[in-house]
Amino acid sequence: MRLEEQAHPGSLLVQGYGDGGFRIGGARHEGSVLILPDGVHPWPVSSPDQITLEQLEPALGLDLAIDVLLVGCGPTMAPVSPDIARTLRDAHGIGIDCMDTGAACRTFNVLVLDGRQVGAALIAI
Repeated sequence: MRLEEQAHPGSLLVQGYGDGGFRIGGARHEGSVLILPDGVHPWPVSSPDQITLEQLEPALGLDLAIDVLLVGCGPTMAPVSPDIARTLRDAHGIGIDCMDTGAACRTFNVLVLDGRQVGAALIAI
């Protein structure tokens, strides 16, 4: 699905998703991705049950810390483990919000355009 493009220099906005990947900041990325303040990273997760703290490690040691991590769980919303959510919140100060991938892409763009320090862990659909 193509999302409406808006000019916002220096921001990595999700411009489209589907067909097993994403269009972010004008570039096509195959498979699942982590979008963090330092760039877009491949993310070897294809279903919500594969999400672990280890898989989210790149989001934890950033110089530009994020306040919230949006998790796009694929075509439908699925919660992550309460232990993962608690660890992100208590040990790293990161809130986590799980939703379907489309909603996560749209929400990510809104928060970026609002100037928030946000990251996204997006499972490709």
